[in-house]
Amino acid sequence: MKSEAFAVKSVEWGEGWIQVKVPLPFSLRWVNSYLIPEINGGYALIDPGLHTAEAKSVWEWAFARYGISTTDVKRIVLTHQHPDHYGLAGWFQERSGAPVLMSALSHEYAVRMWGEDKSMSQAWVRLFARHGLPGDLLTQLEPHLESFVSQVSPQPEVTYLPLEGTISLGGREWEIVHTPGHASGHLCFYNRELRYMLCGDQVLPDITPNVSVIPGDPDRNPLLSFLNSLKRLSRYEVEMAFPGHRNPFPNFAERLMDLNGHHVGRLAELEGWLEQPQQAYALCARMFGKRTQNNIHQLRFAMSETLAHLFYLEEAGRIKSVEHASGILYHRTGGPHSV
Repeated sequence: MKSEAFAVKSVEWGEGWIQVKVPLPFSLRWVNSYLIPEINGGYALIDPGLHTAEAKSVWEWAFARYGISTTDVKRIVLTHQHPDHYGLAGWFQERSGAPVLMSALSHEYAVRMWGEDKSMSQAWVRLFARHGLPGDLLTQLEPHLESFVSQVSPQPEVTYLPLEGTISLGGREWEIVHTPGHASGHLCFYNRELRYMLCGDQVLPDITPNVSVIPGDPDRNPLLSFLNSLKRLSRYEVEMAFPGHRNPFPNFAERLMDLNGHHVGRLAELEGWLEQPQQAYALCARMFGKRTQNNIHQLRFAMSETLAHLFYLEEAGRIKSVEHASGILYHRTGGPHSV
């Protein structure tokens, strides 16, 4: 049974904005897409959602309700490359002819993940194998990752946004704010007149954004990047934040502090568990519990986030890693160096 919040498929905001709740086939339930009226007619479309039949059905419903056609979409702007935001970009581009705008860093991930080479799936398997993921779960990982290809196809042609500067949306200038951590090249957009922040998945109400170690990514410490991005965002006065999941919210500064405190507490907890050497998978199971063990989708995020915290602690000198025949083990600095 769908929640009352999700039963409402769209919400109208000031400035003629339309929030469309595009359904997802996993626990997040929906992703927020935003239609922003352009000064010369038509709309900018922010984060169109995952390419599924149900998502397309909701878009057909939304366009019929508001008297919009696909050719009214003049630009498709992506905060980042995750499939629940990026997936319908190419589909909309084919039907509207609109350019797709995102950062080069985000697009590089998309190409490595879903381009012709699709080199990342096996890299995920190798990474998790070194960190203790059991063989029966490893065999599920690559097919799971490959299953997203159809949900992000067709691939769009992309125009790159800079990591800083401005973009015009709805006849207003918006500052581009580079906020890596949740995703490489993640962008937020801020308007000083309205004090609106389009924050993608960097800041979410009620839930914490996933922070993941990504194989082959140049950012070896994504949690540090995420926390630094929270600091960067704290400089902005925000009256209303428009996130990628859940509903828009006003208490932006408070939420930044909550997210920072969550990760500080989790780092301390994880460090406390490492008096004896352990592998990341054992720590992941302890940190996230049994709810991830029978769901390869959730387990991938849980493992990657566990690694993000371990990498942060190691770079900070609070723990050390040791390579053994069984894989990589972590222990607290000053604790035992062997098992």
